[in-house]
Amino acid sequence: MQFVEANGARIPAIGLGTWELRGRTCARVVEQALRLGYRHIDTAQIYENESEVGEGLRASGVNRDEVFVTTKVWTTHFAPNDLERSTKDSLARLRLTHVDLLLLHWPNPRIPLQETLGALAHVKELGMTKHIGVSNFTVALIEEAVTACPAPLVCDQVEYHPYLDQTKVLRACSGNGMALVAYSPIAKGRIKNDEALARIGEKYRKTAAQVCLRWLVQQNVAAIPRTSKIERLSENIEIFDFELSDDEMSQISAMSSPKGRLTDFGFAPKWD
Repeated sequence: MQFVEANGARIPAIGLGTWELRGRTCARVVEQALRLGYRHIDTAQIYENESEVGEGLRASGVNRDEVFVTTKVWTTHFAPNDLERSTKDSLARLRLTHVDLLLLHWPNPRIPLQETLGALAHVKELGMTKHIGVSNFTVALIEEAVTACPAPLVCDQVEYHPYLDQTKVLRACSGNGMALVAYSPIAKGRIKNDEALARIGEKYRKTAAQVCLRWLVQQNVAAIPRTSKIERLSENIEIFDFELSDDEMSQISAMSSPKGRLTDFGFAPKWD
């Protein structure tokens, strides 16, 4: 497994995203992923599956210290006291003493960012999380957060795949020693039918999805593909035995378009 290093954190380059995974399925997929060699699991308060993620972690028999667990605080809990309380609730659901990474899930302009970041840094000081970061932050918000936060931020978790150009965000992250963690890295499954990626993959005996994940990892980006299919789990992690050429990297980067974003809500920031 490769790692992405950022402000003291070592983030496994491929993790399991658990959005929309629920109940027994969620626990089973987490357990299976860890048995296959995954060491990075991503959840969030809003996913309502933290308990099942914890269950899968315990059932796997993998040592807790070996697994990088991320959860995310929902925007309604950004007031300082609320942020601390909701983090305690997350830990109780996960049945863990701490997470490895705690993120602000989306920006919330209704609460001063400085106050929220102060609370996030305080939760880290209390030992509830090893590292802190943000998610769905734009370049301007990254700069604002880095300036306002009393502790180092280790990542911005954003949508990133070949159909969406995130060069600006990637540059802002690396300029601040932060990692970019890509959610929806295979564009919610759309990548699977991409002929150009499949063609590149033929050379390496890899699928379009594996080529796509490799493209992300070669940019020093961590990716958290979600799947409920056990066979896909092993496919997604088998990307460390080949390397794309500079030309192939450029070809894939050229696939992006302004309409490439798949996750957008009314409360989203004004994207770069």
